[in-house]
Amino acid sequence: MFFSTSADFFATVRYVCRWLALSVLLGALAGSASALFLVALDWATGTRVAHPWLLWGLPAAGFATGWVYHRFGQPVARGNNLLIDEIHDPKALVPKRMAPLVLAATVVTHLFGGSAGREGTAVQMGGALADRVTHAFRLDREHRRVLLMGGIAAGFSSVFGTPLAGAVFGLEVLAIGRLRYDALLACVASAIVADVVCRAWGVHHTVYAVPFVPAVSAAGLAATVLAGIAFGAVGRLFAHATHALAAGFRRAIRYAPLQPVLGGVLVAAAATALNVPQYLGLGIPTIEAAFRGPLPVYDFAGKFAFTVVTLASGFKGGEVTPLFYIGATLGNALGHVLALPVPVLAALGFVAVFAGAANTPIASTIMAIELFGADIGVYAIVACVVAYLFSGHAGIYRAQRVAVGKGAQAGQE
Repeated sequence: MFFSTSADFFATVRYVCRWLALSVLLGALAGSASALFLVALDWATGTRVAHPWLLWGLPAAGFATGWVYHRFGQPVARGNNLLIDEIHDPKALVPKRMAPLVLAATVVTHLFGGSAGREGTAVQMGGALADRVTHAFRLDREHRRVLLMGGIAAGFSSVFGTPLAGAVFGLEVLAIGRLRYDALLACVASAIVADVVCRAWGVHHTVYAVPFVPAVSAAGLAATVLAGIAFGAVGRLFAHATHALAAGFRRAIRYAPLQPVLGGVLVAAAATALNVPQYLGLGIPTIEAAFRGPLPVYDFAGKFAFTVVTLASGFKGGEVTPLFYIGATLGNALGHVLALPVPVLAALGFVAVFAGAANTPIASTIMAIELFGADIGVYAIVACVVAYLFSGHAGIYRAQRVAVGKGAQAGQE
């Protein structure tokens, strides 16, 4: 028998209906918020490209962002880490101001040329909206945890157009080495609905072309392992550099609103002196170019440096799209020495640097399949797992816990 009693069957039906209803509501809210955000981000990027002089407003924009968060946003300044901590140890509802503050601050970052992403913003909006649903329906601690995970999944899914990766990301990002299956239904349903709703608003996601993936071979797998080690090392370095430089800004400048002023001056001066506008903003055109042909081998390092300074100094925005850029351009550079086509290595770098920096190899592998097709699956999982193993335990999310250690520490909890 599938169910021991009819009561078990109807209890399962009630459970599924309850979580589908909550998840559909959350997904619709998060998908709509992401659509608004992506439209605003496109406007900000287009305006900056059309008016390059806006870059010199970055220090003033940094002060404005820093002052607003110093005055009104300190309870939500920890961003994604606040959401992860609230899932691990629920204490208080996420303040309502998180969503509008991070949306506006991220648009400002991109309008004036900061090098940042968008995932952090979408995830924070999803989490904040999840807690509004929690409050409206008076959910208890355990149900709140599940819905917060659904909010993370919905935000990630809708901002990248990857519902399967978004669902798994919501389960995987909380703790290294462990998935939270109690939130499986909520994450899957929220992620799918958020993606559908975001697209229904007319939002289109970037399509990356990988025209040919060679058959799996020993030479191809060996090249993938070597590339994965490089991707993991760069992901690890990115996380450490961002945390270390942020601590340096805090030590050097005690008044928080002045920290992004210095960061803005450094970014604007370097971009102007070196004439490297491609390192500003999201960098989508360069990511697309990485799939088409050779790029300067140092492009990944340039984006790395500009992003670390932008985020460490206090500007708002995500880390993930810059990690996609860093990974795709690093993969492009490795195409000169490894036995795989450049578009394949760019695709592997795109997901594997993120896998290493965020400690999310499963979500990253699924993202590769969603974005580049099933043929890349074997190479993607090898690259993501190797990058994950070589990236250490300290990732971009400081609130992420270690449930099961990596490598030599595997099996230690």
